[in-house]
Amino acid sequence: MQKIRMNTEFRNKILNRYVDSAEKENTQEKEAFLQAREDVDKAYQVAFPVAQQVMTRHFPKEDVDTCRALKKKYGSPLDVVAKDKCFHFAYIEDRPLEEDEDESDLKKEEHFDFGLYGNVGEGRYDDRTGEQFANAYYRDELKANDCNADIFPQMEEKEDNPHLTKHRDENKRFLGYSGYSSYNSDNDNTTGMTQKFDSQWYLDIIGTSHCRSRTMTCTKDEFMIFTLLKQAKSNLITCHNKWIQSIEKQKQAMKTGLKAYRYLSEGVELMKELGIEIDEAELVRTNSTGLTIYNPVNLASMIKGMKNTTQTREQKIAERLLYEKQNQATN
Repeated sequence: MQKIRMNTEFRNKILNRYVDSAEKENTQEKEAFLQAREDVDKAYQVAFPVAQQVMTRHFPKEDVDTCRALKKKYGSPLDVVAKDKCFHFAYIEDRPLEEDEDESDLKKEEHFDFGLYGNVGEGRYDDRTGEQFANAYYRDELKANDCNADIFPQMEEKEDNPHLTKHRDENKRFLGYSGYSSYNSDNDNTTGMTQKFDSQWYLDIIGTSHCRSRTMTCTKDEFMIFTLLKQAKSNLITCHNKWIQSIEKQKQAMKTGLKAYRYLSEGVELMKELGIEIDEAELVRTNSTGLTIYNPVNLASMIKGMKNTTQTREQKIAERLLYEKQNQATN
C-alpha cells in the first residue's frame, strides 16, 4: 500500500488532537490550577465577612438607612450613599519608629477590589491582572463558548498586536465586562457573568468619591486576610500561566517534529508513543479540526446547530459541552 504523504492539513489535525489531549491530562500543572481556583473561592468566603465587619464599623446601618431615605426624598443633592466592591483599607503598625521614620511610615494601606476584574497587582487600575484573573477563573465557560481564555499565557512577553486585542475583546464581551464607568455599583455597566460575580461583593458606603479619599481603618489581622485574598487571585493567574505555557512548549515541540516527517504514518506513530490512539483512516476522513464529521452523532449535531440559532449563552455552553462529550465517546 502506498504511503500517504504528510501535509499541512494532517499536521494540524495531529497537533489539534494532541493539544486537546494535553489539556485533558491530569498533570501537576493542571491540578495546581484547579486547586488555585478552589482556593480563590475559599479566600472570598473568609475575606468578605471581614470586610462587612469593617464597613459596618465605618458606616453603621442606621446611618446608611438615613442617607438612603434622604436620597430617595431629595434626589441627587443628597446622593452620598451607594454600594461598592472596592475599598482602600489601612492599619497602623504597632512598633517603635526606626531611625529616619515618622508616623506616616507606620501606616500600611492598600487598595482591595472584590470584583471579577479587580486589579491584584501593585497598582489599582493600571495593569491587566484583573483581566487575567477573570480569564483564568472562567476558563471553562470561555472555552465552551469558543473564546480563547489562554490568550495571555500564550502571548506572554509579546507586544500588543491585533491577535491579542481580538481575543481580549471577545473574552470581555462574553463575560459581560465593558469597563467600570463609575466608583459605585449604581452606574457600573457590566452584564452577564461579571455582573453576577460582582453582585455578591457589594457593601454600603457613604461618600461616592475615589477609594483613596475614603480610606477605612482596620486591624492588622483584618488587613492580612484581605491580602490573602489578593494573593489567592494572583496565584490563580500564576498557575494558569504555568499550565498553559507547559502545553505551549509541548505544542512547539510537536510542531518541530511534525515538520520533519514526510509520511502520515510517522505522525500516527508519534501519537501512539505519546499514548494517544489515532489511525491514518481517521485522519483522512476528519475535518481540519480533527473531528469525525461523518460520524452520525457529530453530523446530526452539526445539522441541528444550523437552525434555532436564537439561544441564550447558557444554552450554547450546554450544547457545546454535550457535543464534545458525544465526540469523545465515539472517537
